[in-house]
Amino acid sequence: MRRTPAIGRVPVRDVRPAVECGRRPAKAVAGETFEVSATVFREGHEAVGANVVLRDPKGRRGPWTPMRELSPGSDRWGAEVTPDVTGRWTFRVEAWSHPLATWRHTASVKVPAGIDTGLVLEEGAELYERAAAGVPKGPDRNLVLTAAHTLGDDSLSVNDRLKAVLAPEVEALLARYPLRELVTASDPMPLLVERERALYGSWYEFFPRSEGTVEQPHGTLRTAARRLGPIADMGFDVVYLPPVHPIGTTFRKGPNNSLAAGPQDVGVPWAIGSPEGGHDAVHPDLGTVEDFGFFVGEANRLGLEVALDFALQCSPDHPWVHKHPEWFPHRPDGSIAYAENPPKKYQDIYPVAFDADLDGLVAESVRILRHWMGHGVRIFRVDNPHTKPVVFWERVISEVNRRDPDVIFLAEAFTRPAMMHALAQIGFQQSYTYFTWRNGKQELTEYLTELSGEAAAYMRPNLFPNTPDILHAYLQHGGRPAFEVRAVLAATLSPAWGIYSGYELCENTPLHEGSEEYRDSEKYQLKPRDWEAAARTGRTIAPLITKLNTIRRQHPALQRLRNLRFHQTDNDAVIAYSKSTAADTVIVVVNLDPHHTQEATVSLDMPQLGLDWHTALSVHDELTGETYHWGRTNYVRLTPGRTPAHVLHVGRATPQNGGPSAS
Repeated sequence: MRRTPAIGRVPVRDVRPAVECGRRPAKAVAGETFEVSATVFREGHEAVGANVVLRDPKGRRGPWTPMRELSPGSDRWGAEVTPDVTGRWTFRVEAWSHPLATWRHTASVKVPAGIDTGLVLEEGAELYERAAAGVPKGPDRNLVLTAAHTLGDDSLSVNDRLKAVLAPEVEALLARYPLRELVTASDPMPLLVERERALYGSWYEFFPRSEGTVEQPHGTLRTAARRLGPIADMGFDVVYLPPVHPIGTTFRKGPNNSLAAGPQDVGVPWAIGSPEGGHDAVHPDLGTVEDFGFFVGEANRLGLEVALDFALQCSPDHPWVHKHPEWFPHRPDGSIAYAENPPKKYQDIYPVAFDADLDGLVAESVRILRHWMGHGVRIFRVDNPHTKPVVFWERVISEVNRRDPDVIFLAEAFTRPAMMHALAQIGFQQSYTYFTWRNGKQELTEYLTELSGEAAAYMRPNLFPNTPDILHAYLQHGGRPAFEVRAVLAATLSPAWGIYSGYELCENTPLHEGSEEYRDSEKYQLKPRDWEAAARTGRTIAPLITKLNTIRRQHPALQRLRNLRFHQTDNDAVIAYSKSTAADTVIVVVNLDPHHTQEATVSLDMPQLGLDWHTALSVHDELTGETYHWGRTNYVRLTPGRTPAHVLHVGRATPQNGGPSAS
């Protein structure tokens, strides 16, 4: 029996992006450009070439995409590709012996030295005739044939013969239609191309129950719909709702997580389930399923998508507790254990146990998700997915996306890196991150470099500066300038970002010193806010948030992740980074110190911007409207509360002799 060779004739190794060695698909969105790379080499001194082959969801081969060696002598080759439609694609790398490149090198050495000149030129003529056969018939093929015949004409001078085949138009043709020998292909690698919102979007979270009236403090879905206009006006794309389901009364929590709830206390939305229903019902105080449909319709009319929380847990009053007792962990005395995350205790919530009936829980979860999909929801923010089996989510998401590939799942998993990465790899389209706890220059640089590097092939970060659970000390002690800084960072570092309602008002009072919980947290009580008064008195950073979202929409570079590059500053309180696409470049410089003015010299890595080291730039600050002249080194002075950051659109670029510039 003949064994399949372990390696191809021209080795193709370490093809990337690869998720679990190609067992799972790498991810992109339609229109997103990313790099395919591989290690390509062969024995001896023969030259090699390589190209990428994309096949669309119908199996059609894409256009020729040549690869280049990423750095001389590295044997690492790469090329950028751009899938243009959603669906399941494949890509592979083809490597091959490149006889024309080998001949050109040989000729460049032997001909000037007068070594075998006639034989070298004759061999070259034969190669170019063979190469012409691979060029489409017509003027292009005739051009290559003429060059080949000229190279073989010994009545001409050596220089004239070489000049014919080394002409730029001939070389350009043969770059498009190279002579390939010993073609060796890598295994096909899977690629899942999803819709744009899986990568890019601005999210706004709020509690509908807090949007009531003076006469009726508890808001409904219809009163909450009035808040959608201002949210859309701030430029958000997604409005995210915590659970809207009935809330249990057993062990209901009171204000500030107290164990004694009064008759008027509304409870925690994540304590799901009561005699009024479970995960497929609407809390009676919020309205009906028809009211939910009205809310979704109003959001869609304003250009907003609705994301709904999917929290797979129950109050002790949930119908599942009696219908499916096997779905819950029982203690030796027969009681059900409530949820804990020491030192936190959730007496009002029962966790779900999965191993007794995994199939039943998968089926019920898919049913619930499809129920809300039927009412217009195409995005789900999944609560604490890291406390459930990874295989469970793989099955649920696969089942939903098999029929509805446009449905997006966001993993709210603030946990160990291995679990966060695994959840992204098995299907979650977006992920919460450690961004909230990364506030210094070095930790931001290291973490965002990780997220925008190889991890971007499967994990798409959604940067939230705050959540109902997390009020970081940076916001508690930094005041309004801290909220401005974190908004600029979140909105420009990642294509997906979001805020929890009240962020624009700079709410920053903790439960107590050292706590990341809000005092009078909205998780446990209604929190009405006077939005109109805040706007009248200027006690809001909504104008900045609106401007940031406008800038994001105007600049395609900010709608991508893999293009993030950091630049040097000589002050650790100032961070600088850029994002570029073929037609758009944005440079962001931020003062990370919310208390003091900071000065720095920003040293741009010009080649990372696709520019020569001595290029002069005209940059327009999208935040202030000012225009500056920048170059390789640039002075900045940033003042909290006035000019905390520059968001610079790079315009005209011209060569210069170098030298610093200022802003």
